[in-house]
Amino acid sequence: MKLMMHYIKRHMGMFLTAVVFLTIETFADLLQPTFMSYIVDRGVKGQEMGAILRYGLIMLGITAMGAVGAVVRNIYASRTSQLIGKEIRLAIYEKVQTLSYENIDRLQPASIITRITNDVTQIQNFINGIMRIMLKAPVTCIGAVMLIIFQMPGLLPLMLVILVCAGLLIYGNMKMGYPRFDRMQRKLDSLNRTSREFLSAIRVVKAFRAERQEQEKFGDVAEQLAEAGISSMRVMAVFGPMINLTVNEGIVLLLWLSGREMSGEIGRLMACVNYMTQVLFALGMVSNILNSAVRAVASSARVREILDEVPAQKEAGEIPGGISGQGKRGELLDSMPGRRGAGEALDGMHGQGEEAEDLDRTLGHRRVEETLDERKDSVMFRRVSFAYAGTSRPAVHGGSFSIKAGETIGIIGPTGSGKSTLVNLVPRFYDASEGQVLVGGCDVTGMPVSKLREMIAVVPQKALLFTGTIQENLRWGDRQAGLEEIRKAAETVCADEFVSKLPEGYETQLGQGGVNLSGGQKQRLSIARALLKKPRILILDDCTSALDATTEARVLAGIRRESAGMTVLLVSQRISTVMKADHILCMEDGGVCGFGSHEELMAGCEPYKAIYRSQIGNESQTEEAAGNGLGDIKAAEMDSFTEKMRQEAARQKMQNKFRERTQGKPQGRTSEEAQGEVREEMREKAPEKAESALAPEVPGKGGGSFHG
Repeated sequence: MKLMMHYIKRHMGMFLTAVVFLTIETFADLLQPTFMSYIVDRGVKGQEMGAILRYGLIMLGITAMGAVGAVVRNIYASRTSQLIGKEIRLAIYEKVQTLSYENIDRLQPASIITRITNDVTQIQNFINGIMRIMLKAPVTCIGAVMLIIFQMPGLLPLMLVILVCAGLLIYGNMKMGYPRFDRMQRKLDSLNRTSREFLSAIRVVKAFRAERQEQEKFGDVAEQLAEAGISSMRVMAVFGPMINLTVNEGIVLLLWLSGREMSGEIGRLMACVNYMTQVLFALGMVSNILNSAVRAVASSARVREILDEVPAQKEAGEIPGGISGQGKRGELLDSMPGRRGAGEALDGMHGQGEEAEDLDRTLGHRRVEETLDERKDSVMFRRVSFAYAGTSRPAVHGGSFSIKAGETIGIIGPTGSGKSTLVNLVPRFYDASEGQVLVGGCDVTGMPVSKLREMIAVVPQKALLFTGTIQENLRWGDRQAGLEEIRKAAETVCADEFVSKLPEGYETQLGQGGVNLSGGQKQRLSIARALLKKPRILILDDCTSALDATTEARVLAGIRRESAGMTVLLVSQRISTVMKADHILCMEDGGVCGFGSHEELMAGCEPYKAIYRSQIGNESQTEEAAGNGLGDIKAAEMDSFTEKMRQEAARQKMQNKFRERTQGKPQGRTSEEAQGEVREEMREKAPEKAESALAPEVPGKGGGSFHG
């Protein structure tokens, strides 16, 4: 309830306005039975037409006043509840932006989506109900009871008994309903999670014909939600009618008692019955709104869980021992050239008042800037270990190595060896459990996250594109980039060649996640987006896995040209991708098992040699061939392989042109003439390929039947 009250206070003006007009509406509802009794007892009984008209007009005026109050109250109630819902959703969204991967993993994305949508809707409906019903119901109930007692003082004990019984039933409803509604919301989380998994993996489901399996899985979750809902509704089904029964029994007793005491005052009796009906209606409204309150309280607790979530990562000023934090703040400063002893002086000032704190903060940020300027974009791991939340086995352990500014490091290893986890520690997607990760000589935990990530561009394993145009997606790298810059970045990674063929080019609309592009196309656009940022550190996390060998080679060549001066961390499963890196880091079971050049690892790293043999061939065979004067046989085979692929591509291109010409040839024009025209065009562009590109395919000779 604290969460809801916090947001209600922010809109107290509109809330109180709604309450004022609600009071007017309630007052009008309560006055009508009294004036109706006057019409019966003073007008109808006394046969006075003037009294009937007078009280009738007064009732019409009261009704009009109540209608105006209801309309204005509904307007303000709806506006207030909608604004509060918007603000809560925005607060959750902003909070989620500050959370680390560890927090997101714990809360689970499907549950967060449910809280932003369904849980906030429950809170929003309850706040709307407070202003429309909940405040009206007790006022109506209390007012009606007081007017009944005013009309018939002898009914006071009866009214007290009815109110006590109804109160006990409402309390029992809340007590039993809260855990059931909370359970129902959690089952809704499970339903959303299952639906999300199915929709994100629908292609895999269809490929493995697992539709029935997924139907059964969804059916189980839906059945659990239905059972939780039935249990919740059963509580409402029991307590609601019992409250109605209590009040209706009171109406029967009222009629029985008044039959002896008020036989001559039919109008007062009618008023009392109407007031009892209003009490019944009010208690029913209270019961319903409290059921809504139970759901809203459960939803509020779930929303509050996100808003109170403490980010697993602390900003620089919040980390003990950080560069701009407290603790061993002088350690890094002392390690810098020409600053020996400065750290001790700084630590000695700690705790000496606001001036020392201000100086400490200023020098801390200055140290970040100076260290970054001196050591630029170097990356260093010092005995780094990391374990995901909820697991005891570390994903990375004991990693120590360093990369100089401007170098390219290739990271290779078997699946599950910790490659992606390792590079995720650099931009602080996760924080190391032990050890230090340093960028530019600064511990990343001591740097402002925003400043750290400004330096870094990451291309993840799974290419992520957003709904919008291709141009809008690429501008994530640089919001101010012009079309020429975007085109140049796309050309670097061979993306312009397919984008330019699209009917709308860079204005082509992409579906969610870029569903209308292939995996390789999405990867190339993701790399272009990162290059457009012009980062100081570029992390490529196995982002060419969907590309064929030829395209990958062209993309990597383009990256090498554009990344001159950048520090590049290149993760890959292919040894051919990382062989040209300045250094290669080989990982196995979360540990670093080798670091050095290709030649150094081939000489002393068994896991690396095993990967090489599985992908390239047996090293001993290669060395033996080299000893027999055939050292370049592998390179020659690769050159021949590449030439065959190039010839096949040229052949296919010319044959496609030939088919286009012959399909649309004018009457009297032969296929030989069309073929001659295509061959002449080819001679002008590539004379050395002109004779072979349209040659008939001969099995066993050339590349006619070869497909790479």
